[in-house]
Amino acid sequence: MNPVKGIALKLCSVVMFITMASLIKATSQHVPPGEAVFFRSFFALPVIFVWLGLRGDLRTGLKVKSPIAHFWRGLIGTAAMGLGFAGLGLLPLPEVTAIGYAAPLLTVVFAAMFLGEEVRAFRMFAVGLGLLGVLIVIEPRLTLFQGETMQTMQALGVAFTLMGATFAALAQIHIRNMVQTEQTSAIVFYFSLTATGLSLLTLPFGWVLPTGEEAALLIIAGVLGGMAQIFLTSSYRFAGASVVAPFDYASMIFALGIGYFIFDEVPTMQMLGGATLVVFAGVLIILREHALGLRRSKARSGMTPQG
Repeated sequence: MNPVKGIALKLCSVVMFITMASLIKATSQHVPPGEAVFFRSFFALPVIFVWLGLRGDLRTGLKVKSPIAHFWRGLIGTAAMGLGFAGLGLLPLPEVTAIGYAAPLLTVVFAAMFLGEEVRAFRMFAVGLGLLGVLIVIEPRLTLFQGETMQTMQALGVAFTLMGATFAALAQIHIRNMVQTEQTSAIVFYFSLTATGLSLLTLPFGWVLPTGEEAALLIIAGVLGGMAQIFLTSSYRFAGASVVAPFDYASMIFALGIGYFIFDEVPTMQMLGGATLVVFAGVLIILREHALGLRRSKARSGMTPQG
């Protein structure tokens, strides 16, 4: 284990993911979400393929035991990606980032509902606190459905982003089941492959011919997405989840900077306050999980016969 290296890899993945989102946002006024999903997925495939080759996983790492499980993971994940990209075209980058933090909170709820995991009062309190923060972030948008066209579109952006976070949480629950029998390398590769195929189904719904600049940005977004996935996966090889997971929230710092300097997006105090509450709740859950993990480890050690 090398926690410093694990944290460095995680931060690199965070920077790459938020840069990818920024590139998608930069093209969103002309390129529809389904087309953006295609570029993001298709151009990630060569990167992932090379990574698997370097790891020596091409021969055995792509074998699957349940093709249908990979299909459902691809379907759910593609829905999450497409809805998130739709939200990026309608809302400021920091706001989309903050609402997206609902995903790990909803994962806790769905784990109790679908996996039978025990969720005690502390975690439920933290989840409730985080969802309250999300509500604070989106509240100004929810009053706009009866407003002007621009305001209505922003409200739709909130709906798309929340739905995307919900599908992302469902994807995490599905992956928790898959990793019991499927290899991580196969899950990563076949997700991009499935998302590429599914995105083509949106062709009849208004794909456009991107300009040279837009095409370049979208291709870079796809490459960055593939690299970010690799860095993210690799980070957990060098440090525990409880060590690297809190650094997910560093994305808000980068989102605020990119939003302000690139897209002229000035966050409101209400958005910042709600985002802070969501981050605080997320860190509470991570710390609680870490403490419970240590307790379970000690309990197992105590039960181990001493010879």
